[in-house]
Amino acid sequence: MGDPEALHQMRIALTRLRTALSFFSPMLADSKREQVKRELKWLNAHLGTVRDLDVAIERLKAINKQQPQAASNDPSWDAQRAANHRQLAQALRSARYRRLVDSTSRWIEGGPWSIETGTQAGKLRAAAIEVYGSNKLARWQEKLLKKSRRLLEMGPKKRHQLRLMNKKLNYSIGFFEDLLLDKKFSGQKAALKYLRKAQKSLGQLNDDVQGQSLAVHLQRNAASPPIQFLDRKREKRLIRVAAAAYRKLAAQH
Repeated sequence: MGDPEALHQMRIALTRLRTALSFFSPMLADSKREQVKRELKWLNAHLGTVRDLDVAIERLKAINKQQPQAASNDPSWDAQRAANHRQLAQALRSARYRRLVDSTSRWIEGGPWSIETGTQAGKLRAAAIEVYGSNKLARWQEKLLKKSRRLLEMGPKKRHQLRLMNKKLNYSIGFFEDLLLDKKFSGQKAALKYLRKAQKSLGQLNDDVQGQSLAVHLQRNAASPPIQFLDRKREKRLIRVAAAAYRKLAAQH
């Protein structure tokens, strides 16, 4: 079975790369960008499928300890986990994955985007990174805060979208770690604390939703009803924590 920590680190690296493509997208416009994005999305889907089930199984173990009467020993969980890991291993051994690594590396190092100088993208690359970075971070943060105001009314899908926006901003601030003392980035370092607090709560909420969906799918033929990952009390608490983090972020904005 695969190493969960190695999988986690691979997903983090991939998310950082995809975030960078989004953050710097105006500078990266060329004929190959969309293909690169499609292939990275393909890889992310494989990694995400394995990660979601691994997290759900760990959560299931915790639920079984807390609620022995509701314990689930359904072997379909382990069978599905083994199948998911086999599929991921096949993907990582495939010619498609090798092409992805090679073509993405070559595109990053010297794709068509890197030599175009007469376009708007070229002008942006020639400008001071502090100007572009501080302006883009400010816009993304404002957009996130505006969306977060409706958190208490959101269903799982919209909360998931908010979580992705939060994660992108969090990682994007990290791109400028060496510049955070610059006055143009004032407040960004402090923002990380609130972004990470909200991210943790929204992530746990999303994991519960994914776990419940997997439980319904994997236990559809079981005599007993699917184990409940979604606890209303826990859900309310996590939403309150995230909402409080966004209020504090807005107050220091």
